Amino acid sequence: MPESFKTRLMRWRFNIFPAYWGTGAKVTYIASDYHEVRVKLPLNWRTFNYVGTIFGGSMYGAVDPMYMIMLIQNLGPEYIVWDKAANIRFKKPGRSTLYARFTLDQQELNAIRAALTEQRSLDRTYHIDLTDKNGVVCATVEKTLYIRRKTAEEETNHARSSDC
Repeated sequence: MPESFKTRLMRWRFNIFPAYWGTGAKVTYIASDYHEVRVKLPLNWRTFNYVGTIFGGSMYGAVDPMYMIMLIQNLGPEYIVWDKAANIRFKKPGRSTLYARFTLDQQELNAIRAALTEQRSLDRTYHIDLTDKNGVVCATVEKTLYIRRKTAEEETNHARSSDC
C-alpha cells in the first residue's frame, strides 16, 4: 500500500524529531493505513560504538516507538496504548546498514478490540528483527504494549482538550 500525504508528513516528522533523529535511524516508509512501517539504521559516525559496530542503544531506539504509534493510529482515540516492557537480544554485530519492518494486520486489530470488550486491559507482545541487506538477523527486539479502552471520563476529558 502506498504512502499518503499524511503518512509522508509523519515520516518526515519522525526523521527530524530530535529524540528519534539522535538514534541515527531513518523511517523510510509508512503505509497510508499505518499497517506497515520500515526503518533503516546505517552504520555511520552517529551510530557506531567503541568496537566499530552499530551501538545497541541506536538499534533499540530505532524500533522503540513504532508499534505503539501504529496501534494508536489504527485503534483510534478511544484506546490507550503504552509501552510496558522491552527486551533486546543481540545475535550478531551490526557491521552494515540494518533494516526493520513492522506490520499489523486487521486480524490483530480485530482481536485486540474483541478482547477489550471482555477485559479491561491487555498486553500484546511484538517481535522486531533488525537485519542486514542479506536478511541476517543482528538483533531481535521484543516489545510489550499495554492497551485498554478509555473510560467515559477520559474520553470526555480528551474531547475537551481537543476543543482548544
